[in-house]
Amino acid sequence: MTGAYALRWIAGVDEAGRGPLAGPVMAAAVILNPERPVAGLDDSKRLTPKRREALFELIVTRAHAWAIGRAEVAEIDEMNILQATLLAMSRAVAALTVRPDAVWIDGNQAPALPMPARTFIGGDRDRGAISAASILAKVARDREMAQLAERHPAYGFDRHQGYPTAAHLAALRQHGPSPVHRRSFAPVRRALAGDSA
Repeated sequence: MTGAYALRWIAGVDEAGRGPLAGPVMAAAVILNPERPVAGLDDSKRLTPKRREALFELIVTRAHAWAIGRAEVAEIDEMNILQATLLAMSRAVAALTVRPDAVWIDGNQAPALPMPARTFIGGDRDRGAISAASILAKVARDREMAQLAERHPAYGFDRHQGYPTAAHLAALRQHGPSPVHRRSFAPVRRALAGDSA
């Protein structure tokens, strides 16, 4: 790449749902449109749910391109959460309607992609496209967990999004794992084995 070559389209990528005991891991890829900026982008974890929802709508209407990728519970259990996360990221990039010149990814590991990729630790706080991807991935996953809560009401997925809260662990011990629990995660394995520890 020569110094005269300028990157035109950069896709930011981030994920949501690596730590939960249930549900898919989801990733988003976003190419922002400099002619239609979105103010207030930040790491999704530092925003209120109401603010995330508002920014989600702005991002999907103003971005040059955006896409969501996912890896299902069975894939997480088969390949491990890291590899499933990288798979969700690569699916998000592949689903973009515009091929990016480069991809910026939050964290320190990148999936294999057909274009240059850079990782940024803390990129969801200071790289706008990654912040936008963080918000899309988080909101999309939270919405899905709310739907799963309707199908599996005993676990309270709409309250904790599948994270190992005390209430979730208690429900797991009482009811055993649901079909959307990740059986490769230790607390779920213990529940399957009938271990109350």
